[in-house]
Amino acid sequence: MNGAGGWAPMVLAVAPNGARKTREDHPALPITPEEIARTAAACTEAGAAMIHLHVRDRDGRHSLDPSGYRDAMAAVRREVGNRLLIQVTSEAVGRYQPPEQMAMVRELKPEAVSLAVREIVPDQAHEPAAAEFLAWMLGEGIMVQYILYSEADLARFDDLIRRGVVPGDRHSVLFVLGRYSKDQTSSPTDLLPYLAANRKDHVWSLCAFGPRETACAVAAAALGGHARVGFENNFYLPDGSLAPDNAASVAAAAAGARTIGRPLADGDSARALMAP
Repeated sequence: MNGAGGWAPMVLAVAPNGARKTREDHPALPITPEEIARTAAACTEAGAAMIHLHVRDRDGRHSLDPSGYRDAMAAVRREVGNRLLIQVTSEAVGRYQPPEQMAMVRELKPEAVSLAVREIVPDQAHEPAAAEFLAWMLGEGIMVQYILYSEADLARFDDLIRRGVVPGDRHSVLFVLGRYSKDQTSSPTDLLPYLAANRKDHVWSLCAFGPRETACAVAAAALGGHARVGFENNFYLPDGSLAPDNAASVAAAAAGARTIGRPLADGDSARALMAP
């Protein structure tokens, strides 16, 4: 499914809040289902095809409670229908262990989920349970995006595929750029080691930290990848000014992609690109 210039459409995802940020960090950070839904609508208009969803408990802490996800997902659907692919996070954030993360996905049966490989399969002892869980998700048609924090993570992921722990022939991955760099600031050059190690030609996206987030997204656009932007990782626009909201971050990345001729995906084309 190729667009203009032979490029597949670029999936721009928005991560509007994350697990740790609060309104003290930015007054426009969406927390409640209604706020997330309004953000989803604005970001859809700005060019997003997917939302990466985090929810909070009553105390504002990161939560994997399926009921909290259901409330947020329903609110987003009321605002945008199926125009956005909804991806939930399974991130541990120091609160959850693999059995709890997997139990949430089994109960919720979301359209899509992100899984950090080093969390779900932290060592060889966890491989049998992970293999059964991942096979179940493939059977359910749940779209999985595997989060990788380094090229070493990518090499281990490919080994898990080779040994049958990770099933399927087609995989979506997220390259995290600069997660452990000083002040969590990313650069487009952080992408290069991943691309050099991406020997299986996975469908890849990136996320980045700091004011070069848009530059990283445009690098992904130019090199055939996809990108996730938003307040989870960055509050700043390319000129260094504070973004007023998530939609402004999405609009900046969308404008960069369009400048180099990369078409943008909508919700349906995102589903086709990221399907297992």
